[in-house]
Amino acid sequence: MLAFPRSPTATETVPLSNIVIATRESRLALWQAEHVQSLLRQRGHAVSLLGMTTRGDQILDRSLSKVGGKGLFVKELELALEEGHADIAVHSLKDVPMDLPEGFALACVLQREDPRDALVSPRYASLEALPQGAVIGTSSLRRVVLLRSLRPDLRIEPLRGNLDTRLRKLDDGQYDAIVLAAAGLKRLGLEHRIRAVFEPEVMLPAAGQGALGIEVRADRTDLLALLAPLASQRDQLATAAERAVSRAMGGSCSMPLAAHARWQDGDRLRIDAAWGDPEGAAQLVQVHAQAEVTDPAQAVALGDGAARLLRQAGAH
Repeated sequence: MLAFPRSPTATETVPLSNIVIATRESRLALWQAEHVQSLLRQRGHAVSLLGMTTRGDQILDRSLSKVGGKGLFVKELELALEEGHADIAVHSLKDVPMDLPEGFALACVLQREDPRDALVSPRYASLEALPQGAVIGTSSLRRVVLLRSLRPDLRIEPLRGNLDTRLRKLDDGQYDAIVLAAAGLKRLGLEHRIRAVFEPEVMLPAAGQGALGIEVRADRTDLLALLAPLASQRDQLATAAERAVSRAMGGSCSMPLAAHARWQDGDRLRIDAAWGDPEGAAQLVQVHAQAEVTDPAQAVALGDGAARLLRQAGAH
């Protein structure tokens, strides 16, 4: 459920006694929760954090596509919301399933950080500089198919763990390079680790990449109104279109799917989408669509249209 709450009235802006944020305990997740905590405190609210470990954090020896998908990163946080231990949960939007469980709502999407992918390597300055047969790490099927289309000669190996764990594995020499979201590196002040960024024309980002989403129980209308001022309306519309592509395609981490929307002139939104075969049997499929978008229904319609184009072009 995508909620675009109405503006709060004066009576609804009275600070709650204490807003509890449920968050994963990785350094990046805590940065994200503390960022939202700071924004809310600036508006006069008392805010505390509830750190939690999710199943997605615990299972590191298998790919997410084989153990239940990205929902493993949010289920424990949703349980905390459901049982009243927390009021809101802060997520990397790309980790949020396209359809939330009944009774939950995506209250708002904050201003987006850099949505691009980044190459990190201690020795090589670009993807092109990697020698034939070099080992590059990623846990994303999307990145696997896109990297394979760019450099079929490379060895692509699985890479799990939080951002710090992935960087440590790289520094230990297990990989020649790894691909990470630029947003996470920038949020933690690790821009210096980025050797190159992939422009969307080269490596299309995942739906919602670089954006933070705040989840609440759908019946918490007080929180929906309170959180509304934190939303970036244009980023909210753009990511709604991206997530609509994934929803229409049945997207999850088990589907090598990319979707990225960018604003053109005025209210015109362009969305690019790509699908690839993880086994390499089918050719990479890429499409784009654009339309005037001023409300959530139009954003979803644009995403649905891009998904239809993908299927017509051979994606499944």
